Amino acid sequence: MISEFEFFHGVVFARMLHATQRQLSIRPYSTSDNAAYLIDGTLGIYIKYSSKRLSPWRFSFQKRHQDKIVEMKKNIGDVFLLLVCNDDGVVVLNFDELKQILSENSQAVEWISATRNRRQMYSIKGSDGKLSFKVGKDEFLNKMFNQGKDAPAADTSALYTLRAET
Repeated sequence: MISEFEFFHGVVFARMLHATQRQLSIRPYSTSDNAAYLIDGTLGIYIKYSSKRLSPWRFSFQKRHQDKIVEMKKNIGDVFLLLVCNDDGVVVLNFDELKQILSENSQAVEWISATRNRRQMYSIKGSDGKLSFKVGKDEFLNKMFNQGKDAPAADTSALYTLRAET
């Protein structure tokens, strides 16, 4: 049987592979947390998911989750939180955006909520604040692979199209 976390994490990996159209190295960041991964040895991702069918999607964060993200930031540099909103989309937040909604002084359990109306972008708020802007569902890969770089944007046209190889 496929576990729920494997199913939702698979969405993230499939989107990365199909959109970048290049070989990626993906490995667990640590054995103590099945949500933390290292991409190409230089990019950290932390995946949370909600299996709730409709908006708003809510994600709970225990102190150890936030501690792991902070550890990844210190050890790797670029770290992103990916929120899988069931089959609606994936929201990506960089570390600075995450800290706007979940402060450094984390409580035992905090939360993030992603809300999206049809044909609109995601509104993101957390225990300690709200983002002043909305996040698009197509920002996923451009934000992760091109942040702070002068590289051209990733080809996101392949995000939803699987190509058969002959």
